[in-house]
Formats: sequence, C-alpha cells, structure tokens
Amino acid sequence: MNSKINHLLTELTEQLNFIDLEIDNPIKKCEKAIEISIKSKEKLRIIIQKSNFKSDDEEIQFFKEIKPQFTSKIIYYNTIFNIEMKKPNGGTRVLKKYYNNELIKLKAFFDNELEFYKYYRTGNIYLDYKYFLRGKFDIKLSVNSYYFETDKTFSTSHDYKVAKILANDLIQLYLENQLIMIENKDNNEKSQRKPNTKMAWTGSKVALTELLYALHSEGVFNNGVADLKDIAEYFEHIFEIDLGQYRRTFLEIRVRKAERTKFITALNEALIKRMDNSDDVI
Repeated sequence: MNSKINHLLTELTEQLNFIDLEIDNPIKKCEKAIEISIKSKEKLRIIIQKSNFKSDDEEIQFFKEIKPQFTSKIIYYNTIFNIEMKKPNGGTRVLKKYYNNELIKLKAFFDNELEFYKYYRTGNIYLDYKYFLRGKFDIKLSVNSYYFETDKTFSTSHDYKVAKILANDLIQLYLENQLIMIENKDNNEKSQRKPNTKMAWTGSKVALTELLYALHSEGVFNNGVADLKDIAEYFEHIFEIDLGQYRRTFLEIRVRKAERTKFITALNEALIKRMDNSDDVI
C-alpha cells in the first residue's frame, strides 16, 4: 500500500510541477491543477478502501501526514483560483489592498484554529488517537461542521485541518510574492533604471549568428512577426557586437559538411549535462 501511495504522490507532484512550468495564466493553471489533484485524491481513496491499516499508528500517520498532502493541493489551487478570479482591475494601490486583505483572512483562520495549530506545529501526539483515527471524533475538540458530511471511511475529524494549514502556508507565500512583484514593478516604473551590468557577447560571431537564425526560425519574437534584420540589430545593440555580413555567415553555416548546428548542439549538450548534474547550482 505504501509503495502505491508514494508513487501516486510523486506522480501528482511531477504533474503539478509540469503545469507550473507550462501554463503562465494563473486561472488556467489552477483549473488544470485542481482537475489533476481531484483525480489523484480519488485514486488515493480507492487504495485505502481496498486495503487495511496494520495498526492504529499506521492509520494515524496516513491521516496526519499523507492524506493532507493531497487535500492541501486542492485547497491551495482552489483558493488561488478564487483569489485571481475576484482580483479587481486597478493600479498598484488597489491590488496591494486586495492581496493584504487576503492575508488578513489567512490570519483569521490561524487565530480561530490556534489551539490545534500549536498542537500540530509543535509535533504533539497525545491527542492523535482522537484527531486522526476514523470514527474517534470528540465534539469537544473543535470539530468543523463539514466533517459530518464527509466519507467517514476516508476522513477523520482533523486531517482536513492539517491540509488547510499546509495549503495556507503556500497561499501566504503566493500572496506575499504577489505583493513583492507589485512593489518591484512599481519601483521599476518609478526609477526606470537600466541594468547595472552590461552583457557583452564573448562567443564567436558565427555562434551568435546561428542562434539568431534559430530564434528567428522558431518565431519567438513579437509572435513570430519580427524581421530578421531587426533582431540582428537588437542583438548587436544589447551584446555590443558587430555581426557584419550575418546573411553571408549563415550561408557558410548552411553548407557545412558536418554539424551544421554546431553551437545549438553544444548548447543542448551543455544544458542536458547541467540538468543531469544534481550538484549543479540552479
């Protein structure tokens, strides 16, 4: 059972990481992430229904440490979805106020659940048999109403609260990052500062020409409508280099007998090597 659950969690994490990299729009990202997370949690429920816990300790560990990792992802992405859907149109002052109000809501949750929050964060275990065993709820231990509508074979009185704590940690980071981005954007617009460090191209002109044509061919500038000449002039400006007769250079590259994309191939090999080196600095 444990191996199946670990594989399921790893698979979910990888899928969510992929979505995070591939989808920029936060609303679409959340929609896809919620869909995947719900399916994964349903698979988890089926695994539990087909298996039996060997002991109370194993059951407690599952509902205290494992299931909340799945549930927290649904809570997180659903909350971010609602935050972004309700985000007002306005300037930096309006957005700052909006995100700060969302942070206040998070604090209200922690204030309301302070006793359990302290219990969980300090690693206490003396009430685990009531919090994280099925059918062992104690109404005097602050049980939320939603518990009475859950599937009792797949829920305890407090596993959702753990998931909520985990999700809120991530939501807080998200909101704080949004505020930092707004602040940075505001400062940049005010200062209009240029980068302090100049970047000079120290590779060969032939290599830069190869890169120039590759990027133009892929259409990565201005939705593919940028002219080759404009891109070349931009490269010359930002990299402080004179490409000279780059069209002639390209013709020479094209008639190479071996390794026509020498620089692009080298880039590919260097990047793969870096990815494979787990000790490399990101």
